[in-house]
Amino acid sequence: MADITKRFGLRHLRATPTAHIRHLRGGKPAHVGTGLAFWFRPLAAAISEVPADDRELSLVCHARTAEFQDLAIQATLTYRITDPELAATRVDFSIDPDTGVWRGDPLDQLGTLLTETAQQHALELIARTPLAAALADGVSTVRRAIAEGLAGDARLAELGLAVLAVRITALRPEPELERALRTPAREQVQQEADRATYERRAVAVERESKIAENELTNKIEIARREEELVTRQGANARREAEQQAAADQIRAEAEALRRTRLATAEAEAGRLLADAQAAAELALGEAKAAGQAAWLTAHQQAGPEVLQALALTRLAENLPKIDSITLTPDLLTGLLAQLGRPAPTGGDR
Repeated sequence: MADITKRFGLRHLRATPTAHIRHLRGGKPAHVGTGLAFWFRPLAAAISEVPADDRELSLVCHARTAEFQDLAIQATLTYRITDPELAATRVDFSIDPDTGVWRGDPLDQLGTLLTETAQQHALELIARTPLAAALADGVSTVRRAIAEGLAGDARLAELGLAVLAVRITALRPEPELERALRTPAREQVQQEADRATYERRAVAVERESKIAENELTNKIEIARREEELVTRQGANARREAEQQAAADQIRAEAEALRRTRLATAEAEAGRLLADAQAAAELALGEAKAAGQAAWLTAHQQAGPEVLQALALTRLAENLPKIDSITLTPDLLTGLLAQLGRPAPTGGDR
């Protein structure tokens, strides 16, 4: 919107760089161009302001597919007035000389024209397209149909309009139909999720089976090693027992040999001792016999008195214990008489 100020009954207009100003005075152009600034008399001036920048237009239209299903199309158009002079002659862009505001709604008029034209091309395309194809490829096909249709529209060219870009933001069916269309996809996704869950469970079961198999293999290996250990321990124990038995046998044989040798030595010693004892006893017997013979010989040669004395000696040795003895005068007399006798000679013994 142009900036207009008042000074002494005159008006001063200052336009923006993106606004095309067309000033007519007396039906003839006085100022024409963008970004102008000038003085004018309001009673003798006819001024138009045409935007020369890019404009965005959002539109929503409803179309029926080949199955007579309603489809909502949301699009955005980017357009520009490429010939402001031509547009100013076909559309009312005049502004109030006191306020600089448009007297009408030129942009709404252009927006209505663009919207209806775009809807026409979209409706023609969607009416021949099945719903599934429209939802699958409708964005590109609808965008292309609208862009080509607007580019070839003669009325837009006569107004100096050019559509720069067409963007389709959404293609949506009715909510009930959309939910119905989502159901197969949702079911398929759910099936894929279930399949993934089953596969994950199968993988988990397989892994658990492998783990259990590995554990069983480890247990079997451990049992085998324990069996080998027990076998080796038994072999070692048997070998140790055999060695111990061999050692015991050797010790027993040595002990038997020692005992045999000892018994032999003892027997030999006993024999020698017996021989010595026999020899000693023989010698003793011989000595005793010689002694007895000598004793007998001595007794044979001794006289009666000596024999009597020896007999008394033997008798005294074998008598019981005598505490006291009484000697009578008769006994002493006879004993003294015996003692007083002279010793017999050799012929009297």
